[in-house]
Amino acid sequence: MMDLFFPPGASQHAASIDQMVNWVHILMFVLFVGWGAFFIYVLSRFRKGRNPKANYHGTPGKTSKYVEVGVAIAEVVLLIGFSIPLWAERVDEFPDESEAVIVRVVAQQFAWNIWYPGADGVFGKAAPSMVDEETNPIGLDRADEAGKDDITTINQLHLPKGKPAIIHISSKDVIHSFSLPNMRIKQDAVPGLSIPVWFVPTKTTAEMREQLKGSERYKDNADDFVYEIACAQLCGNSHYSMRGFLTVHTPEEYQAWLDEEASYLIGDDEGDSFWN
Repeated sequence: MMDLFFPPGASQHAASIDQMVNWVHILMFVLFVGWGAFFIYVLSRFRKGRNPKANYHGTPGKTSKYVEVGVAIAEVVLLIGFSIPLWAERVDEFPDESEAVIVRVVAQQFAWNIWYPGADGVFGKAAPSMVDEETNPIGLDRADEAGKDDITTINQLHLPKGKPAIIHISSKDVIHSFSLPNMRIKQDAVPGLSIPVWFVPTKTTAEMREQLKGSERYKDNADDFVYEIACAQLCGNSHYSMRGFLTVHTPEEYQAWLDEEASYLIGDDEGDSFWN
């Protein structure tokens, strides 16, 4: 069922999200069929030909009340049994930052600015006055000691498999929505706020490509598959072009990528750094 309606899941919590959504759709389908059948029955049972004189007192019986109670119980089960525990896990049980990859994602029209703290694990200072849309879109102060080794990319997020990732999401301009469909992650990027989300990737990009080769739905494009970062909130006239990509590596590949990116940093005589 999941393969028919969802993109392939690739995070630790994806199956729980899919299960909850499936149960919601099953309930909605039962309600749709049930109430549709009841509506057709009522149209026939109380048509003018059988009831030439209107009856303003209604019909006896408690069937509809029982049905309404049943629907309410099903909704309570969905809420208490699935939604609240899943919500509590995602909101209240953040992993320890010392055991996670910490990344900042700064949204803007129409790109995702990805920011890593570098080898020291500390994010450098940033200021609006230092923003240069061509060379420094997040306004990172490379003269700051903590910022000299920070890694920044545009529309390219890299993470290791099997390690919690905490993503702090913010926006430079309007409201955007950071969406990783395969990871079952979606969070609005709101100006003036930094909102964290977390997940654990369970399949590298290479592993997902191999998996998709066995799927009739995806096999023709499996070799070109990439995890997509989408903006799920209409954010302007080029909203359609606000597309980024997530690459999930093995831990060794991820470290190699960090080392390669760090090697591109060049310092000038004044101590500033920039991307080559």
